[in-house]
This record gives sequence, C-alpha cells and structure tokens, in this order.
Amino acid sequence: MSFLPLLALYLLAFDEQLGADPVKEVIHFTGIGAFNLLLLSLVLTPIAKKYRQGYLLQTRRLLGLYSFTYALFHLLSFLAFEVQFDLMLFFSEIIDRPYITVGMAALIILFALSVTSITSLRRKMGKKWQKLHNWVYGALLLIALHFFWSVKSDIIEPMIYVFMALFLLNLRRAKIKAWFK
Repeated sequence: MSFLPLLALYLLAFDEQLGADPVKEVIHFTGIGAFNLLLLSLVLTPIAKKYRQGYLLQTRRLLGLYSFTYALFHLLSFLAFEVQFDLMLFFSEIIDRPYITVGMAALIILFALSVTSITSLRRKMGKKWQKLHNWVYGALLLIALHFFWSVKSDIIEPMIYVFMALFLLNLRRAKIKAWFK
C-alpha cells in the first residue's frame, strides 16, 4: 500500500502532470514520504505503550523499511534528474552542499538499519542490534536538518517537521540519556 503513492507520482511525472518543475516535485515527494514514514514508525512506540496496543509495535519495522525505500527513491530521483548519474558531480555535490552531506549520512544509517532488520541478523547481533537501531534517532535529526537546510525560502514546513522530530526525541529522552551512559 505504501508504494501506491509512489506509483501515482511517477505516472503523473511521465504524463507531465507535475507542474512547472516536475523534478523538484518528485524529489520533494519522495523525501517527504520518507520523513513521514520514519516519523510514523517512531510515534508508534509511545502510542502502543500508552494504550497497550502491542500489534502497533509489529508495524514499526515495515514502516521503517518503507521509509528507507522512499529515501532510496529520493536519492535515485536526485541522481537521475539532477546529476544525470554523473558520479563525479554527485560526489562533489555531497562535499559542497552540507544539506546533501547530512542527507547522505542519514541514508547510510537507514541502510544499516534496513539491512539489519532481517530476523536472522537481529538474532546474530544480539544486544548490539539495539545499539545500532538506536541510531534511528540520529538519522531523524539528520533528516530534519537536511530538510531545513534544503529549503531556500519558505521555512514553515521544515520547521514543523523539525518540531515533530524534536517532540518525538523528547518523548524518548530517558532512553536517549541512557544511551550516552
């Protein structure tokens, strides 16, 4: 179901229905989709615990994997439409543009989390799995920063996302403090 909006987006793009700057629309849509899915995956834990709805916890993994998939489409859209798969240009963009640097750092974290979401790897990693998956909070901050820095004028939408990310982190402040001990 999470892929239906992506399919609709790409159909609109190929039918030239995305307005004056379709590249910007595709890149923004996939990035916001990734951010929304990550936020949703992180908000499920406090809701599930507060209202004792354990089945919600089973959905987190799937939402996290969807978030990574959208982030990957975000990157692929940038690679295809902005730098035309010119890897030298792409790497220079990573170095020259801080918002792309933090976005790539977040994507690397999401990649590591996605790969280690496989049940057999989770078992093999033991307690190290949880330590690795705590990096989702760092990825969340990097994504919020990526979005905020990428906007050139109207910062209201990114600020809303920054506040949502900070709110979710505040809900987990005890866990995050324990992480640094």
